[in-house]
Amino acid sequence: MNNPFYYSPSPECKAAAKELIAWLTGKPSAFCDHPVDTAFRAEIDKGKMFGVLIVEGEETALTRNISVHGKQFHYLAGYSGQICGRSDWPEFVPAVFDYLQPNGYFKQHEAEITELNNEIKQETDLLSTSPSASLSADKSLTPNTHHPTPVSTQQLPPSDKRKREGETDEDYIRRRQFENAELHRWKLRQRKIDEEKKAVENHITSLKTLRRQKSDALQRWLFHHFLMLNGRGESQDLIAIRDGEIPPAGSGECCEPKLLQYAFQHGLHPVSMAMFWWGESPRSEIRHHLQFYPACNGKCKPILRWMLQGIDVDANPLESKEEDERLAAQLKIIYEDDDICVICKPAGMLSVPGKSERVSVQSLMQQRYPDNESPLIVHRLDMATSGLMVIAKTLEAYHNLQQQFAKHEISKRYVAVLSKPLPKDVPQEGTISLPLRPDLDDRPRQVVDDDYGREAVSIYKKVANDRLWLWPKTGRTHQLRVHCAHQLGLNDPIKGDSLYGTPSTRLYLHAEQLTFQHPTNGRQMSFTAKAPF
Repeated sequence: MNNPFYYSPSPECKAAAKELIAWLTGKPSAFCDHPVDTAFRAEIDKGKMFGVLIVEGEETALTRNISVHGKQFHYLAGYSGQICGRSDWPEFVPAVFDYLQPNGYFKQHEAEITELNNEIKQETDLLSTSPSASLSADKSLTPNTHHPTPVSTQQLPPSDKRKREGETDEDYIRRRQFENAELHRWKLRQRKIDEEKKAVENHITSLKTLRRQKSDALQRWLFHHFLMLNGRGESQDLIAIRDGEIPPAGSGECCEPKLLQYAFQHGLHPVSMAMFWWGESPRSEIRHHLQFYPACNGKCKPILRWMLQGIDVDANPLESKEEDERLAAQLKIIYEDDDICVICKPAGMLSVPGKSERVSVQSLMQQRYPDNESPLIVHRLDMATSGLMVIAKTLEAYHNLQQQFAKHEISKRYVAVLSKPLPKDVPQEGTISLPLRPDLDDRPRQVVDDDYGREAVSIYKKVANDRLWLWPKTGRTHQLRVHCAHQLGLNDPIKGDSLYGTPSTRLYLHAEQLTFQHPTNGRQMSFTAKAPF
């Protein structure tokens, strides 16, 4: 079977996806003899991932037949999550576990959590909008309730300790007694209000604790009921698959595990799969209409590792020892002196070691300079990106170059080839500013996030219809790739981008020029390594 994390769609998958796409579009299709439901179509147009799985074995109620080069194949179709709140559309494989039954356990307990949410919001809103939220104001509370009731604000009672002109001693004493009594009564009211406000806050805290407990318990119940099969006929729930950890929300609901689960339940053998996006691009993620995508790492990787046990799966060619040896031989030394070394990294090589034991620029430099005390790596290139990097051979050079990067005194120019020519109305040059953060459920993918993303700014200049020069003004992970691919950027993925576009022989992004001051003698240095494409 093809590797769902690294693949190009097989001819059979493309043919199956073509049938499904024709039906979704409203064209006559062998996929289904009745038209798409109107509400179904309206929802998927907002964005939905679909998948097809080529299988071998006896026909079932959900297998469909296609012919490719005169050979017959069966395939299944699925979608991620729900559509119109349903997981049981009859044209597609069902959910691994359908927890959406109207009066089922999940819905009943979900309603309890929703009730708590509403109560927390009501109490919080009333507390925040009432003058009782301000300790400097006089407030009153409706008796026997937690809810503060807004009243007119009363200031601290006036007090004047000085004897007023013309005021007799008797009048002064009487006035001061009255003022002190008023102040005492004000303090008592204030203390009562503060105590009752604290009681409301404690009540909200207890509601939030109860909500968290109920939510955690419901999540555990849910994930224990997702019993995932594998190619050996074994079964494990999602929590066991993740060694006791609570999985991310939505785990087990992507189309890949749903397709495999149905296949294993019906004695079918998976051959190849492919997943494509339908509809609008999300605001944060990069998803393009009808583009094929690999399985996600956060939710799907642990699940598919379990489910594909017993199935002969293609190896990821980027994770082989032979590939590491090939890459190590391709790393070139461009310049070297006692303080620095400038290298040209090949595409596919890590800059620093990752979780695997793959070869990296750092590991090769450590072999080259075994007695060096410097961390060596001053900056990084994405694994898929080729091009120039400067290596610090001394601690002094390392700290100096780091300062140059921090002050944006180092210039890096990249060259990229896009997936298609840019439209004529795209300016010849411009600036892209889209804040980025990691996709916590699908690392190393990055997403655009206006609230929590870090500033990311890139400058581009067209040098041909599909060829750009790019200057990153910040150093975010995958910055240039996201800025090219995102709908609010150039909306045109870099050619060969397996994360944000379509895989090819390589990612067509190369760090072509690097300019900086020599960390010891201060001389301006500029290096160029022409792109191999």
